[in-house]
Amino acid sequence: MSVFVRHIETFVPGTAYRQEYIEARMQHWVRTERQRRVLHQIYRNASIDKRHSVVSDFMSAAPRELYRVDADGEIDDPRTGERNAFFVKHARPIAVDLARRTLAACPGIEPADVTHVITVSCTGFANPGPDYYIVKEAGLRPSVQRYQLGFMGCYAAIPALRMAEQFCAADPKAVVLVLCLELCTLHLHPRGGLDDMLANALFADGAACAIVSARPVPAGQRALALGAFASTVIPEGEGEMAWSIGDHGFDIVLSSYVPKIIGGAIHELVAPLLRAQETGLEGVRYWAVHPGGRAILDKVQSGLGLAPEQVAASREVLRQYGNMSSATVLFVLRELWAQPEARAGDRIIAMAFGPGLTVESAALSYVGQIAEVGVAAGGCAGAS
Repeated sequence: MSVFVRHIETFVPGTAYRQEYIEARMQHWVRTERQRRVLHQIYRNASIDKRHSVVSDFMSAAPRELYRVDADGEIDDPRTGERNAFFVKHARPIAVDLARRTLAACPGIEPADVTHVITVSCTGFANPGPDYYIVKEAGLRPSVQRYQLGFMGCYAAIPALRMAEQFCAADPKAVVLVLCLELCTLHLHPRGGLDDMLANALFADGAACAIVSARPVPAGQRALALGAFASTVIPEGEGEMAWSIGDHGFDIVLSSYVPKIIGGAIHELVAPLLRAQETGLEGVRYWAVHPGGRAILDKVQSGLGLAPEQVAASREVLRQYGNMSSATVLFVLRELWAQPEARAGDRIIAMAFGPGLTVESAALSYVGQIAEVGVAAGGCAGAS
């Protein structure tokens, strides 16, 4: 029995910061000339044009709500409770609206058909949380089963898809709504060290929602069939990517060595999925690689000998949106969904990375015909 990703919708907040604009703001809060040079190098090499945020504090004319500045021009370092309260305020309407839009755009699936809701986030927590309000306000039945995957990081969308696939395999009538919602910019440390400077240059806010079901795909519609999944850890990367909850948001470790670790192990990482699909690298047309940064994409592409077009969707998502943690790989799959040259049976391998160093991957394949897709934003405010 096949299980399908029937539809994917995405959301980004209306406030968008050009990368050069936010670098200029960050330059105000670094203390030494060496830090300024390092900061400029990080932003110059990021391959990001803009990023979206629920925080408008860095817009010149915006009243400051979270990252306030004192009378001496020093930026405030919000406490963890303040940051989480900001998450609670914004997560509920984003989740409910995105769930509604995803269901409305998925042919043959009604809100009352949903049997399971899986929500994913590592950037904020509340109970009742987004899962509860999706059921309450998006027209779902009260009997829907709800699950929250929390604090897993950038790789969490793939375990969520695996969980959804398992629910559908156990009950062919199941319809699973998977929603990844990450508001990473709530955890900026504008005056932190090198790891914080790197994180500040990469992370952004966004959400993505997928409908997963074993129900037949309607004629004339495109879907992605879920195939094999694989999980592994690279022990030598344990200390290179990690974070904990501190008194002022997240304390992050994000080493520049991570891309080298991934690149050195990339053949071993993809081998289980290739064996499960009984194919080699030549049998995979597209790669939905989590764009944790440009260097990661470079190492995966060069390590596997991939053509530029095979990872173009990942680079485009990085360029337009930055790293939105768990939501990002669903943005890449949404980008691939719209590839006009893709044909039924073409294979995709999705990969995402996170603390540990953990690697999650999945094999998918195209089913049916292209569906019209796009990316929704919560407004059009921006900075230049």
